[in-house]
Amino acid sequence: MPYTLAQIQHILRAEWLQKARTESRVEHLLLDSRGVTAPAASLFFAITGQRHDGHRFVGDAYRAGVRMFVVCREIDRTELPEAAVLLVPDSLAALQALAAHHRAQFQLPVIGITGSNGKTVVKEWLYQLTRHRHRVVRSPKSYNSQVGVPLSVWQLREEHTLGIFEAGISRPGEMERLAQIIQPSLGIFTNLGPAHREGFPSDQAKLQEKCGCSIQSTPWSFVPIIPK
Repeated sequence: MPYTLAQIQHILRAEWLQKARTESRVEHLLLDSRGVTAPAASLFFAITGQRHDGHRFVGDAYRAGVRMFVVCREIDRTELPEAAVLLVPDSLAALQALAAHHRAQFQLPVIGITGSNGKTVVKEWLYQLTRHRHRVVRSPKSYNSQVGVPLSVWQLREEHTLGIFEAGISRPGEMERLAQIIQPSLGIFTNLGPAHREGFPSDQAKLQEKCGCSIQSTPWSFVPIIPK
């Protein structure tokens, strides 16, 4: 289900900084300018973080053949003459909003897996158990972060009959955003352990974040499978 950049501009309510003469359809979302494999069909999101600013690599992505970009601040466009550039308040939030919109286009059972440990192992177990009966889309590797989940969900296509996605968090507020992207019909909780404990005031607060926010946001039905 490829989107035009004009459709994505409408979905994100983004501002055009620059339009291209020709418009390709977006099939891939990029966060890294290295190892670009399908540049003509890729949309690069310039994500900013505490130690990383994707805007610094827009030029590298352009030189690799990418012509569609989402940024959250003005950039020097003199070396991007053929690029189409969208401006949003927050590139990460825009990536998540686009993935959530994409997920909402599909009516299929989706399993969300969270917990301190074991998410990837459980995901692969479930894949092996279901792959002979379903066309399964699942998180690549351990893509369970604020950027990994949108990239995972973006893989959804019409032929899929089951989705299995991981959701990992390290601070308050993150699970609610991931739940809106995954929109699970069933949740699996592996366990509650010490991982990312420093991001929460207590284990109880972390437990509430992993479960409570998600339940309030979407109809999670949690199944604990690896008790502490």
